[in-house]
Formats: sequence, structure tokens, C-alpha cells
Amino acid sequence: MDYRIEHDSMGEVKVPADRYWGAQTQRSFENFKIGTEKIPMEIIRAFAVLKKAAAMANNRLGKLDDRRNAIICQVCDEILDGKLDGHFPLAVWQTGSGTQSNMNVNEVIANRGNELAGEKLLHPNDHVNMSQSSNDTFPTAMHIAAAVEIEDKLFPSISLLEGTLGRLMEENEGIIKTGRTHLQDATPITFSQEISGWKNMLEKAKTMLSLSLPGLHELALGGTAVGTGLNAPKGFDAEVAKAVSELTGKDFKTAPNKFHSLTSKDELVFAHGALKGLAADMMKMANDIRWLASGPRCGLGEIFIPENEPGSSIMPGKVNPTQCESVTMVAVQVIANDVAVGFAASQGNFELNVFMPVCIHNFLQSVRLLSDSLVSFNNHCVAGIRPNREKMAENLHRSLMLVTCLNPYIGYENAAKTAKKAYAENISLKEACVALGFLTPERFDEVFKPEQMV
Repeated sequence: MDYRIEHDSMGEVKVPADRYWGAQTQRSFENFKIGTEKIPMEIIRAFAVLKKAAAMANNRLGKLDDRRNAIICQVCDEILDGKLDGHFPLAVWQTGSGTQSNMNVNEVIANRGNELAGEKLLHPNDHVNMSQSSNDTFPTAMHIAAAVEIEDKLFPSISLLEGTLGRLMEENEGIIKTGRTHLQDATPITFSQEISGWKNMLEKAKTMLSLSLPGLHELALGGTAVGTGLNAPKGFDAEVAKAVSELTGKDFKTAPNKFHSLTSKDELVFAHGALKGLAADMMKMANDIRWLASGPRCGLGEIFIPENEPGSSIMPGKVNPTQCESVTMVAVQVIANDVAVGFAASQGNFELNVFMPVCIHNFLQSVRLLSDSLVSFNNHCVAGIRPNREKMAENLHRSLMLVTCLNPYIGYENAAKTAKKAYAENISLKEACVALGFLTPERFDEVFKPEQMV
């Protein structure tokens, strides 16, 4: 491999000749060969947005000349287009402030920009990092990435599944089935009512996530090293937030208290709590669906779901609810990630949180997994759900909890006696009720109407 010599304040470093990164990136790459988890590309793209916005703001404030501004913006666009993905190699398990990832982006922009300029025009610290510190850029990248991924990736996935459930509600209107509580028979419910509960889970989750967005739209940029704004021109924080909003089309604002925005990650904790809520709902929904589809002959069997692949390497003809299993595994991971996000947010000393890479790694993984799994679950399972009307009707009329509709006529205790007799003797509720002398056959038929119990 060919190398070139780069230098930083600590001296010279050999860097692969075909990479745009510089000395600080290389030092981190060599010092933290831990795991396979790399800084998420969502963070790199967020850095490209904020570096472009910072150049624009510095230019508007008279700090950066037009040519350097234009070249920085051009390279940032290349990063956003994915053209430089191979130049961001650093591990999540690095410095807790993300300093080397900030420098990785600075160095790539400077070296690629100098290549485009045909001269050494850009310095990674003096120009690309102008008016900034790693301590305010990394928190800013975290908020940009979190907000963008929730709004642009997760919300459409939620809406897709929500729409499918809405369609299923309409298609299954009027189908009455037995309800279940504690895995035991309960009073009747319509299938569309059951589906409406799942749909409302998604609506509530989206509402809770929306409530977290104003906090994520606050940017630390302008606080520089410790929140005082040292070496940033007056008005830079508001100007750069305005530029980020222009570039993303979202309503980002400068954080009103930079001391808070550098040291606290409570907005991410709040938002991830909503992600955990969505994960819990998806666990519940997927479990409901695989219970209802269990069988095909020895389970509940009240719905049919798509058969996507063979389910066993030894049992011929077996098909499993694999999409439900995938969703529930994602839910387990997201719920676990919430612990990491919360614990990371509780750490760090004085003016800076120093658990930021692990915090955002887990946060973005949760958004990514939920977004992808909702689409997969929708397309390969939920969209193909069909009711087994015969099985639903059979289970409904065998349910002893239909006796509840007799309470107004024979009382709770007599209704309980009726249900217990029917169960013990394996006879119908009507036969038990008449045998006990609580109602005549004709009166039983008048008041016993399961379809009116929903």
C-alpha cells in the first residue's frame, strides 16, 4: 500500500495515499481497533450538513471568503451524495466527545477541497472547523441525524403500516370474534375493533415522537468548547442554525442554553423513550398476530398470514410466523438500546458529556431497525392478513364468556353457575341455563345475542 505523510500538532503520521483523511483520523484508527461498529453514516451526513452550514454562516458573517466557502460546500455535497463513504473509518469506541470523528470530517473536506482547488487552500482546523469545536459539533450532528431519521425514515414507515391496518379495519368490519384477556376467553369483539387497537398504537407512537422533535431541533453549534462561544463571531449560532434549516428543510434553532446542550443529552433520552414505546407496541402487535395465526390445526387459527419460506429443515410443510419473530427481536434490541442511551446520557463530568458516540450509535440503530422492520412487517405479513371466518365463528359460539350477557337477567352468581355447569358437562350455555331453571329456552333465545355484545 502506498502512503503519504500527514502531520498534526503531535507530529507526522503515515496515511494511506488513496484516502482523504489526515493525521488525527489515522491516529484514532490505529488507537481504537475495537469491535466492528463504526460511526454511523447518518452522523457523517449530519456533519456534512453542519460543516456546509458553518461555512455558509461564516461567509455571511465575513469570516470566510467566497472561494473557500464554495469548495467546502462542494465537498459536503459529495459526502451527502455518498461519494466519499469510504473515507470515514472510525470506531464508535473512541473518545467520548467524538473529537476524532469531527476531525475526520474536517480532514476529508480539507484534503478533497484542496484537490478540487489544485492548491493547499483549506486547513481542517482554521477553515473547515472555523467557529466550531468538537464539543458543539458532535452534539449538533447527533440532533440533526436523530431528527432527520425520525422524520424522513421512521414516520413514513409508521404511516405505511398505519394505512394497511386502516384498510384491514374496513375490510373486516362486522366480523365478530371472541375477545381474550389473560390468554383466557373473554366477551366478544369485532375483528376491526381488535385491529383498531393496533392502529392506535402507531398513532400514539407517532404523536409521542412528534413531541420529542422540538428538543431535537435545538442545536449546540455556537457553544464551541464549553458553551461560552469562545472564538465564534457574534450571531454565528443563530446564523448557522438558520443555514441548517435551509439545507434540511426542517425547523432547527440554536439552543437557548449552550451549557445545557453540551453537557446534557436529555432530549435524546426523551425521544428514545418514545422509540422504546413504539418497540413495546410492536412486540405486542406481532405477538397478537402470531397467536391469532397459530396452528394451522392445533392453535387458535383465527387468521391467515402469508407463508413466506419453509419453517423447518426436518418437518416438511411447516411454516412459521417469521416476520413476527423478526419484529419482536428488533423490539428486544430497541428496548435494550434504551438502557444504553439513558446510561450514556447520565455520564460525563462538568461541561461535557463524553459518552456521545455510544449514545447516538444506539439511538440511530433503534430508528434504523424500527423503520426497516415496520416496512418488512407491513409488506410481508400484515398486508396479507386474512380472517378465518369459520374458526372465528366456531370459537365465538363455544366461548363460555358469552354468559356475561345473561347477567342482567339471571344475575352474576347464577351466570357463573351456568358457565361452570356448561364447562364441567361439556354442554352449551343454553342447555346449562335451562337445566338450572334460570330461563326458559324461549327466553334464553330472546336475550342471548352475541352479536349485540360488541
